[in-house]
Amino acid sequence: MTSHQNTQTMKPATAAKKLGVYLEATPAEFQEGVVSRAELTALQADPPQWLQDLRANGPHPRPVVANKLGVSISGLARGGVTEALTTEQIDALKDENPEWLQKERATQNEVRKETVRIKEMKAEKAEKPQ
Repeated sequence: MTSHQNTQTMKPATAAKKLGVYLEATPAEFQEGVVSRAELTALQADPPQWLQDLRANGPHPRPVVANKLGVSISGLARGGVTEALTTEQIDALKDENPEWLQKERATQNEVRKETVRIKEMKAEKAEKPQ
């Protein structure tokens, strides 16, 4: 057996997800190629202009949109947001603050509180001697 180092590569969709960008908005050469771990690390460490622009202005993938709005991905869907949004569109939604967004933010806030409560409860149980 010969031992040679296999370069791990990933599909562009996976790399885009790890970079937090919307695949369809990336340059054609990024979408059509494969990305090695080293290339991904280089993109993260020293993002080229297209990546900086995408991160700043979008369009952003739904997980990023949801995070910027403070809601869950399913909350976005319930609000009728199914497409990638630009930073400008996200800011406009924040300014408009529609009822669905207020409701989903409140829901997300409750989920966070409950998650913290459960975590604290588990930590207390772990500290108590059996």
